[in-house]
Amino acid sequence: MKRVIVIGCPGSGKSTFSRALHDVTGLPIHYLDMMYWNSDRTVVEKTVFIRRLNEALDKEEWIIDGNYASTMEMRIARCDTVFFLDYPLQVCLDGLKCRKGKKRDDMPWIENSDNEDKEFIEFVKSYNDESRPAVLELLGKYSDKNIIIFKNRFEADKYIKSEQK
Repeated sequence: MKRVIVIGCPGSGKSTFSRALHDVTGLPIHYLDMMYWNSDRTVVEKTVFIRRLNEALDKEEWIIDGNYASTMEMRIARCDTVFFLDYPLQVCLDGLKCRKGKKRDDMPWIENSDNEDKEFIEFVKSYNDESRPAVLELLGKYSDKNIIIFKNRFEADKYIKSEQK
């Protein structure tokens, strides 16, 4: 395991899992949000985002944390391992509530305020019906990859504990 992506619905704990995986593997983490957003909460141009992503993908080892459907296939094609945090909606909504007001490694210039963004909450609520099928289709297309799907936080925690030496 040298090139890893961590995907899942917002609030599923991708960044938390990525940090824990980093702690046990030593693989460097690259956050898609850090590549996509400026510190003033504006987004970079698409070409800048793709350049930043390609710079990370060109490295020998990495964990890339985040969804960004427009680049998911390019990341899956280049990784050797996919962790999909495939959790129920309520787990993700609870995850958003838990991180409210906390600093985030993936967006350190803000305290999390996602819960106040109605459009974002609607995206989360529709994730399992709208985004998840496309993710599963892509994972099926790349079945040669090491694909690990967790259905709950206990499974993810158990995996991390099994990797600790």
